[in-house]
Amino acid sequence: MQTPHILVVGGAGYIGSHMVWLLGQRGAQVTVLDNLSTGHRDAVLCGRLVEGDMADAALLDRLFAQHRFDAVMHFASCIQVGESVSDPAKYYVNNVGNTLTLLGAMREHGVRQFVFSSTAAVFGEPLYSPIDEQHPRAPINPYGRTKWMIEQALDDYGHAYGLRSVSLRYFNAAGAHPDGLLGERHEPETHLVPLVLQAAAGRRPHVTVFGCDYDTPDGTCVRDYIHVMDLAEAHWQALRYLSEGGATRAFNLGNGDGYSVQQVVDAVRAVTGRPVAVQVGPRRAGDPARLVANAALAREVLRWRPRHASLEAIVRDAWRWESR
Repeated sequence: MQTPHILVVGGAGYIGSHMVWLLGQRGAQVTVLDNLSTGHRDAVLCGRLVEGDMADAALLDRLFAQHRFDAVMHFASCIQVGESVSDPAKYYVNNVGNTLTLLGAMREHGVRQFVFSSTAAVFGEPLYSPIDEQHPRAPINPYGRTKWMIEQALDDYGHAYGLRSVSLRYFNAAGAHPDGLLGERHEPETHLVPLVLQAAAGRRPHVTVFGCDYDTPDGTCVRDYIHVMDLAEAHWQALRYLSEGGATRAFNLGNGDGYSVQQVVDAVRAVTGRPVAVQVGPRRAGDPARLVANAALAREVLRWRPRHASLEAIVRDAWRWESR
């Protein structure tokens, strides 16, 4: 792949900032567009940061007119499942409406390669595990529905306008840059690994485990955790795939190994050497017992291989960031 110029929308956020760093390491030219509502200016470690919103059609027109982008990467979705239920308008406006505005600017300026951050939430309640790409899509919350709507729109845009895209369905992103340069800074934090690490660091009194009576070996939910740097590598491979003429396609991203909530707590205790207080709460509605990816298609087609697959590696890198 020749040296590309990539527009990274949402590149100041958790996953986007790791992607921007990797693009810089690979020699790509990077322009980041981020409204900094959840991202951080100091997380953009290379390239040019443009503070603005993908809802701003005039700004997008100026950006695309000034630069010849080879591809666009989209990390700018709202992502909290619970909030999507209590405030669905926010999710339909941003995740659907604003994304369509971005796609419209790409059409207008002839940019025809797009990498989209999707989610395992498009599947809804799993009918089997591990979940492959053929699993029915039946999202059960507005967050998952908005992502599935864009996936369907991308199929339609591909047929009608020649826009080729890759949708990457994350399972559970976790971890941090191995050198402690970048990490997770959500406010409020809702992801399990940083919550448990914050309890170990004394930044919160305890971590709550929602349900301990599931049909799993230790009674707690099982999830597929994937290191954020492995996610970034998958996006790079998706860019390569599109640059070589690959057709519009969706891929699941996960390690294929499930770890329970209790195993995450135990791993944090082992890595940090610190106690973690745990409180057991009631089950949350819509939480399946097991959610694990079958990522064989990404391995085959994208030639992607997770390099930080162990739970201990994920926790160790996240702890290095938390300790800062």
